[in-house]
Amino acid sequence: MLVLLAGIFVVHIATVIMLFVSTIANVWVVSDVSRASVGLWKNCSNGNCEGSLPYADEDALKAVQAFMILSIIFSVISLVVFVFQLFTMEKGNRFFLSGATMLVCWLCIMVGASIYTHHYGSGYGSIYAKSHHGYCFILTWICFCFSFIIGILYLVLRKK
Repeated sequence: MLVLLAGIFVVHIATVIMLFVSTIANVWVVSDVSRASVGLWKNCSNGNCEGSLPYADEDALKAVQAFMILSIIFSVISLVVFVFQLFTMEKGNRFFLSGATMLVCWLCIMVGASIYTHHYGSGYGSIYAKSHHGYCFILTWICFCFSFIIGILYLVLRKK
């Protein structure tokens, strides 16, 4: 049981780190032609990330930014609640609060990544004729899977 809790804790920390990286880095869409990429915040070309996004004022992008920030907040809150429950909860109880908070994080990731996929996944708004998804986009969907698994495991596990 201790090994399982430690494993979940490590995966949860990895998920928080990946969420930070995927939200902060500007590699959601990468150009196939030149050394350029687009993120949630900036447009980067040739290692210079000073260009603003051509669609920076769109509500869809602002919603993606907001949901990704909310997912980080809920993931960190879930981690803190889990550690708190681990040391204060009576034996036999379940980690309901940690699981519920992590599932809210999962929901925020799903909404943010889905909005981005719908509005910008096909290259719309990008200045690149040929492009593919970058590692931040992929990390976001990996975090989506991990946060769901962690949330369900928190709901199922009992403290022994």
